[in-house]
Amino acid sequence: MNVKAHLVFPREVLEEVDKITGKRKRSLFIAEATREKIERERFSRTLEETKGAWSHKNHPELETAKDMERYLNEKRKSYRARLKRSIHE
Repeated sequence: MNVKAHLVFPREVLEEVDKITGKRKRSLFIAEATREKIERERFSRTLEETKGAWSHKNHPELETAKDMERYLNEKRKSYRARLKRSIHE
């Protein structure tokens, strides 16, 4: 459900938005930009809250780039096998 709100923007910001979208799609553009900003803020907050959760001490098998590549390849192979089984069932 959409709700009307009175917002104040710097003139140059609205002029740039209008150049990109036109006045008729201004609200849609601003809503989408706001959603993107909210997602970035949530992601940043999650990164900050989980900082230090990972340590090489707890995962020595993933210490080098080669270790990570091997791990990802194994996960992808496992995923493809599960997907293949589910398609053929």
